[in-house]
Amino acid sequence: MINEGGKHLFFACLGVLHLLVAIFGILNYGLKDNLNGARATFGVTFTIARAAALVLHIDVIFILLPVCRNFISLLRRTPLNQIIPFDKNITLHKATAWSIVGGTVVHVLAHMMRRPVAQSLFAFLNANFATGPGLTGWIMTVALGIMVFFAVEKRKRANFEHFWYSHHLFIVFFICWQLHGMFCMIKPDRPPYCSWNTIGVFWRYWLVGGLIWIWERVLREIRSRHRTYISKVIQHPSNVMEIQIKKDNTVTRAGQYIFLSCPEISYFQWHPFTLTSAPEEDYISVHIRVVGDFTRDLAKVLGCDFDKKSGERDEKGEKDGGRVVGTSANPPLSRVLPRVMVDGPFGSASEDYLKYETVLLVGAGIGVTPFASILKSIWYRMNNFNNSKPTRLSKVYFTWVIRDFGSAEWFHSLLHAIEEQDSQNRIEINIYLTAKIKEDDMTNIIVQDKHPETDVGVFFCGPAVLSRQLHQMCNRYSSPGGTRFFFGKDSAGMIISRVRKE
Repeated sequence: MINEGGKHLFFACLGVLHLLVAIFGILNYGLKDNLNGARATFGVTFTIARAAALVLHIDVIFILLPVCRNFISLLRRTPLNQIIPFDKNITLHKATAWSIVGGTVVHVLAHMMRRPVAQSLFAFLNANFATGPGLTGWIMTVALGIMVFFAVEKRKRANFEHFWYSHHLFIVFFICWQLHGMFCMIKPDRPPYCSWNTIGVFWRYWLVGGLIWIWERVLREIRSRHRTYISKVIQHPSNVMEIQIKKDNTVTRAGQYIFLSCPEISYFQWHPFTLTSAPEEDYISVHIRVVGDFTRDLAKVLGCDFDKKSGERDEKGEKDGGRVVGTSANPPLSRVLPRVMVDGPFGSASEDYLKYETVLLVGAGIGVTPFASILKSIWYRMNNFNNSKPTRLSKVYFTWVIRDFGSAEWFHSLLHAIEEQDSQNRIEINIYLTAKIKEDDMTNIIVQDKHPETDVGVFFCGPAVLSRQLHQMCNRYSSPGGTRFFFGKDSAGMIISRVRKE
C-alpha cells in the first residue's frame, strides 16, 4: 500500500466504472421500451453491441488525457498527486487503449453475428461496405489495427518512426467514430427517430480530453517558435554529446525532461531527453548518447565526430576527453549551427525528491542522466549558491550501477566535483561496477539502519529488471511504524532510454 496503493485503488475504481457502464448499458438497451423493434430484429447481439459502444465512449474520455504532458505536469503539483498516480500516465494510456481494442472486438463480433446479415453473403457485404456505419466501422478497425500493430513494444523498439507516424491514425479513427453513429441505420420505434442528442454523440465524450490535447498541440507550436539557440556543444567520450541551449521563457525543475526537434533533420520528429542542467543554471542542457538514427544525424549536423574511439590518445599522448565543438560563443570552427526546437519541460517522478529529508537516488548505466540535474540542484541548495532556495534534505545517497566506467565518462567529473565541495558529507556516492547486481548488493543499497522511523524517497532510472528488484526491496523493508521507502520510477527516463536504443 505504501508504494502501489494509489495505483491499485485508481485502476480498481476505473475497472468498477467500466463494469457499471457495461451493466447499465445492457439494462438500458435490453429494456428500453422504444427499442423493441431493434431487439426483435437483431436479438441479443444488438444489446451487446450497443453496450460495448457505450463502454468505448467512456474510454474516449481517458485515452488522450494521459499523453497531455503539460496538463499532467500541472496536476502533479496539486494535492491530487497524492491520490491519482500521475506518474503512471503512460500505463493508463496503454490500459485504456487495450480496453478500446477489447470493446471494439466485442462490438464488431456482435454486429457480425446478427441474424439478418447471416442470411446471405450479399446482405453481409452490403451491410459492411455499402452503408455509412459499415464503411466507417471498417476504416476505424483497420486504423486501430495498424496503430496497435506498431505500438507493440518489440516493434516499437525496432522502429520508433513507424510507431510515431502510424499512431497519428487516431485522427482518422476519431473522425470515423463521430460519423459512425450519425447515419441512424437502426431507428427507434417512435419519433423523433434520430435527433441531434441521440446520434453521433462521440463528440460529447471526446470534448474535454480533445480540447486539452488541441491546447497542448497549439502550445507546442508556440513554444517551438520561442527564441532558441545552442550556446555550446561538448563532445564527450563514449559517444555522448552535451548540448547547452539558451531559450527564452523557460523555467525548469530538477528531474524534468524536454522534447527536442531539429528541423534540419525532420520537422515532425520530437524525441525526449532528460535535462542534465540544474534550475539554478542560466541554460538548459541534455546529454545524448549517439546510438540511433536521429542521434547520429543530430551529432553530424552539430559538428561532432565520434569516429575516434573512446579512450584513444591524441598526438600529444593525452587521453581523449570532452572537447567543445564550434559555436557562435565558442568558435574554434567557423560554422553555423542548426536551429533546434524545444517543447517542455515536463514533470516526472524524480521531481518529488524535495518532499523528503532523506533520498536515495539509484541510476543504472546511461539511466543516470535524470540525476545529473538533481544532484547539481541539491548541491546548489545545500550550499546556497546562485540564489537557490533552501531545502529540507539532510542526507542524499546516490548509487550508480554500471557495467563499465567507459559507458558514461561524462558523469565522472560531476561526481568528483560534488565530492570535493561536499565538506559536510551530506551527499554519499556509491558505485557498483558489475554486470549483474545481486540481491545482497540490492539489500545494501537500502539504508534502513541509518535512518530509523524516517520516510525515505527512493528514485530510480534504468532497466525494468533492476527497477522491479529495487521496488520489491522498498516494499520488503518498509514498515508502517518505522522506516518507509517510497519508490518512484522515472518513467520519462525509461522512455528516453528506449528511444536512445532505437
